[in-house]
Amino acid sequence: MASCRAIGIFDSGVGGLTVANAISLLLPNETIFYIGDTARIPYGNKSKEDIEKFSLEMTKFLLDKDCKAIVIACNTASAYALEAVRNTYPAIPVIAMEPAVKPAIEHSKTRSIGVLATLGTLKSDRYSHLKDKFGQGIQILENPCLGLVDSIEAGKWNDPETILLLETILKPMVDAQVDHIVLGCTHYPIVIPLIANIMGDSVQLVNPAPAIAKQVYRQLAERNLLCVNTDIKENSPKHTVWATGSTLSFNYLLKELLPNSELIHW
Repeated sequence: MASCRAIGIFDSGVGGLTVANAISLLLPNETIFYIGDTARIPYGNKSKEDIEKFSLEMTKFLLDKDCKAIVIACNTASAYALEAVRNTYPAIPVIAMEPAVKPAIEHSKTRSIGVLATLGTLKSDRYSHLKDKFGQGIQILENPCLGLVDSIEAGKWNDPETILLLETILKPMVDAQVDHIVLGCTHYPIVIPLIANIMGDSVQLVNPAPAIAKQVYRQLAERNLLCVNTDIKENSPKHTVWATGSTLSFNYLLKELLPNSELIHW
């Protein structure tokens, strides 16, 4: 059936699996094709031109696999390449990430929030617009989390050096009594237990992945592209994951975040 074509998702590495996981939980009938561009990670220090080029390459790859929708599961690529992808493929629904600044601000009681994101995302017009629109009268503490994506890609999710890095990143936010922290990179939910342990129960960590999954549902429903499977147990979808470089973290994370997947080196 045409409606049961795969949803295509790409990211600079394994981070987008947190988005794929949310989509799979909300839409268990859907097949997912995923690309992690581990050969060229990180994206946060790349130029706009490079990010557009990489994003268009991966979008074309997924569309050549007959995907019915594209999810840019990377905040930096969303900030710099969304327009290029949509303009190049206007007939395809393209869903992108956006730092969840608005809900964090709306629910903050201390009027102080933190934003963890790559340098590329923090410098983007997309993020600046969000701050200008919703951040008046709010203290926003930002950190580009240099080295954190590399640690996550290396599978160092509980290493003392990763904990120390996060403690250094988060100390100003603890001191400023932030009550919400926006996870503005899809890699960061992977270390939510570490962040939560440092920040304590009173701080809400805002993971945008569930909201992106709902947006995917809406986009597919509007176009009658939802896959209807009356017997999910007998016909559970088989997902395919490609990595352009290292597969190290995929080997650790796929069983947890996207079971029933085949991993292929692209």
